[in-house]
Amino acid sequence: MGKMKYGYGWVLKWILAAILLGVGIYMFFAAEVVYTITGVAIVLFSLFRVVPLLKSLSKEVLRTINLIEIIFDTLIGALMIYIGIVKGSNLANEAIWSSVYRFSLVFFFYARGLVFFNSVVFLGEKTEVPKFWVHIAALTLGAVVAVTPNFDYATVGIFFLIIALLGAAYLGFDGYGGYKKYREYSKSLNEGKAKDIQKDDAQNIDKAVPKEKVIEEPEEKRPYVN
Repeated sequence: MGKMKYGYGWVLKWILAAILLGVGIYMFFAAEVVYTITGVAIVLFSLFRVVPLLKSLSKEVLRTINLIEIIFDTLIGALMIYIGIVKGSNLANEAIWSSVYRFSLVFFFYARGLVFFNSVVFLGEKTEVPKFWVHIAALTLGAVVAVTPNFDYATVGIFFLIIALLGAAYLGFDGYGGYKKYREYSKSLNEGKAKDIQKDDAQNIDKAVPKEKVIEEPEEKRPYVN
């Protein structure tokens, strides 16, 4: 059985693009969804790092510091999920949850930046240039969130909407490439069938036309003269 020259992954990518775009637009208008998605993102970011991170760190003190950060981040994410699900309908009336959300983000960004620079500067952990600037950005974001007077879920909703638009555009374009390959394969498959039909017709015509029999004339026997 030959290897397939196309796949149906483009269907899933287009569905995911539509879902991502819809959720991004909805988050722009719904506070509870922003709280919930932020919490889910923080929890996943924390839990998915546990095993690879702890296995790759060379010092026990590094493992301990990073594990403490992961535990606190997971608790913050869980708190945001709780706020979004349980307090969703009252978020506009209870300003305290907006402050909790804001300073939870501040703690998350500052904790990540401080743990990283403490590990690099004082505990001898090696790093790369891009990673260095990512954590500079994390500290900067934490400072911006902390000092912005009107920071609320709507600001994060705009950020999520931009990410959703970019992600949907990427998935849609990638799905378009997969669909194009699928149609090219279908076209070649149909052209191949047409060629096979023409070949079969030619063979059938050859079989239908009777071949001329070659009649051999008997040799004329001549007397042998000695």
